Amino acid sequence: YARTTRGTRIYLKTPRLRGLLALNLAAAAAGAMVIVNTVVYVRTVLGRGADDVALALAAFGGGSMAAALMLPRVLDRVEDRPVMLGAAALLVTGLLAMAAQAFSAAFDPWAALLAGWAVLGIGYSAVLTPSGRLLRRSANPEDRSALFAAQFALSHACWLVTYLVAGQLGARAGMGWTMIALAGLAALGVLAALVTWPRRDPQALVHDHAELPPDHPHLAGARQAHAHDYVIDDLHHAWPRG
Repeated sequence: YARTTRGTRIYLKTPRLRGLLALNLAAAAAGAMVIVNTVVYVRTVLGRGADDVALALAAFGGGSMAAALMLPRVLDRVEDRPVMLGAAALLVTGLLAMAAQAFSAAFDPWAALLAGWAVLGIGYSAVLTPSGRLLRRSANPEDRSALFAAQFALSHACWLVTYLVAGQLGARAGMGWTMIALAGLAALGVLAALVTWPRRDPQALVHDHAELPPDHPHLAGARQAHAHDYVIDDLHHAWPRG
């Protein structure tokens, strides 16, 4: 049981990864809209052909690729948190803008769909691409495979929720209300990430080990209160407060 749940326990006890999970919800909300409803939107709502379905999906994929290509240079100068939070906020904005377009048709609906899907692709990629860096810095090498497995499982739980919303609401309430509902889920993810992922997130943290004897090898002659790169493991069972 301990081996099976180890990755999930590390994940949920690490504040930045709880923030990542919340941002996974935002990414899944936008991704579910594209994956589940593109065919319906293009063929039924807009009355266009099968080739245009491929073009719409290509707009989303092109936005994703553009963001992925730009992110390495961006992340050299900006920390992961503001980039990922900004990208998630872009997903909320994009979904709401597309909902407004669905209700009012202020612009050409086909051009608006292509532009909207490209924006969602940019935000989607900018949320998910840095996640591997967060996972690697949040576990010891021997625990990283378990942590990546936990990311896979927990993020797909978000997809389970958003797929249901995108499919059921899309069939019953139409595209506009579906995008508003998914934008609400994405906004909930952004707010949760703001609360759970501290703005100041150093790698090394000051903490103590009241449960360890002074001659324990981990202390290595240091005082009880000491600092090092902090991850959840067998000696560090909870995140330091403050």
